[in-house]
Formats: sequence, C-alpha cells, structure tokens
Amino acid sequence: MTQVEPDNQHYRYEMGPIRPPSEASSLLIRVTRNCEWNRCLFCPVYKDTEFSVRPVEHVKHDIDLVREYVDFLLEPYEGVVIEEPLAYDSAMRWISHNMKSVFLQDADSLVIGTHNLATILIHLRDNFPKIDRVTSYARSSTINKMSVEDLTYLRKAGLTRIHVGLESGSDLVLKMVRKGASKDIHVRAGLKVKEAGMELSEYVMPGLGGRKLSEEHAVESADALNKINPDFIRLRPLAFPVRAPLYELVTSGHFDRVNDVEIVKELHTLIGNLEGISSNLVSDHILNLFADLKGQLPKDKGFMMSILQQFLDLDEDEQILYRFGRRLGTFQSLE
Repeated sequence: MTQVEPDNQHYRYEMGPIRPPSEASSLLIRVTRNCEWNRCLFCPVYKDTEFSVRPVEHVKHDIDLVREYVDFLLEPYEGVVIEEPLAYDSAMRWISHNMKSVFLQDADSLVIGTHNLATILIHLRDNFPKIDRVTSYARSSTINKMSVEDLTYLRKAGLTRIHVGLESGSDLVLKMVRKGASKDIHVRAGLKVKEAGMELSEYVMPGLGGRKLSEEHAVESADALNKINPDFIRLRPLAFPVRAPLYELVTSGHFDRVNDVEIVKELHTLIGNLEGISSNLVSDHILNLFADLKGQLPKDKGFMMSILQQFLDLDEDEQILYRFGRRLGTFQSLE
C-alpha cells in the first residue's frame, strides 16, 4: 500500500540514494522514498526500508529552495539564510553542470499518479524553463496501469525520458529474480512510453540468468528489445553485493554465476540478435567490461560485435590480464 505522508509533517529537503550514471549532471528531486516493489533478488538498494510518497507541497518546496539558492549563487544578495545545506549544495553542483537536466527520485515517480506528478513537473518547468531534460525511473507494471493519454499529458507537463529496468526478456529469469513483471508487461509498457512521445531507456543485466539460463536470457532479451525499439539500451552487469538477496543464493550454491568470459559470450548473442531497431546501445556503468561497447544500431552493430570477438579471440592469459586491468581502472578498452 502506498503511504502518503501528511502535508503538515515537518519539512526537510531530501535526496535519494541513487540515480542512473547518465544523470550524473542532473539536479536530483526526490518525489518518493525507496521502492514500492522492493523484492528484486539482485537489488541491494532500499532493503529494510519503507516506501512512502512525499507530499507534493514538500517536493515543490524543494524546487523553490533550489531556485532561491541558484539565484543567490548566480547573483549574491543579502538576506539569504542557508537553512538547508543539502539544497544549497545541490544548487551549487547543478550550476557547475549548466543546469540542463533533472532526475526525479526514487525508484518509480510515476506511482504517485498523473495529476500529482504533472503538478510537480509544471512547477519545476515554471521555475527552470530552460532545462532540456527531465527523467525518472519507472516500473513497467506502473506504466501499464496508465493510459497513453496519461503518459502524453506527463510529457507535455515536462517529463522527457523514462528509465525502465527490463533486466531480462526471459519470463523464466524474471520470475526467478522476482522482478514483478513479465516479458509481455515490459514490451507493452515500453510501447506505451514510445507512443506517448517520450524517450525510453531500457536496462539489461548481463549474467542475470546464471549459467543455466544464459542463452535464453540473451535471446529473449534481444527479442523484447526488438519489439520495443527503445531510444537507449543500457548494459548493467550483474553484481553480488552482500545486501542483495541473490548473494545468499550464490554463496549457498543455488545460483550458478557466469564468469566474465561467459558474459562476453552472452553479450555477443544479445547484440547479434538485435534486429530492425534504431536504439543507442550504451555501456555507461563502471562494472561494464568494455567502456567502448557502444553505438547506434544498426550501423554500429558490426563494430560492437568485433569488440566482443576480439576479446574472445585472446588467449586465456591475455583475457585475465585485460579483466584485471579493467577492474583496476587501467584499461578502458582492448585498444
């Protein structure tokens, strides 16, 4: 059940724990706290936390504070009291990045409803009319409860891009990791976002099927992406932090994890099966083995496949050397 805090609760400026790497330059505005679903086995974030929706007036006040501090920083004047240092720091950092983009936190801003989110978006645009991009995470199940008209209304109110965790196109994998969505739900949600005229980033998690479902994970993920044709395909290799429930399955032997070489083979299958789409594939996370594995489909598909094949053609010692060098930050690519 979504918990909405009363408007008269004591206000404080807030910032959530995460944002996509592509939003590193964005102002972070917290709309919800934590994740309403919060059951994915691979996710270490939001565990042992309660989901809640921040009052709309609190979110609007966050925006007002940043506006006040931005004005002060750009043209200092007397009478400003820095009552919220986090808001002041956010304003200062955002100015240094040219104030072009905003990311709405936490895990799914669309869950607060079309009217409430539109109210926040309009207030944001009224205060900062020159921003180019406003984005948010959203779950496919939430999107599927909305109409295309609702999503179009949010776009017109100022929401320009949605980040969705596809993770996998395999129903077996999605069920295994308790994603709370099926392949069909993901595809229908992605198509709704596209029909509404918003940009769409779909996140795929290489390795999520383990050794047993590696091939199916790659093939079915490619098929889902082919059906959606998102603007961006972003690769997020599977990790095993202690706080992620999947960690216990690995240590107990119930999840047979793939190694780096097997992930490269999986990526080779995934990209090899991407057909008929114009997505940008991006490897913008530090855990990706190849920082240069990126390009526009279909024209750069051969280039991306060649990177993966170049690694697979190395002998075992050379593969180990590159893997360690990449993890240490010494290597960015095979070149």
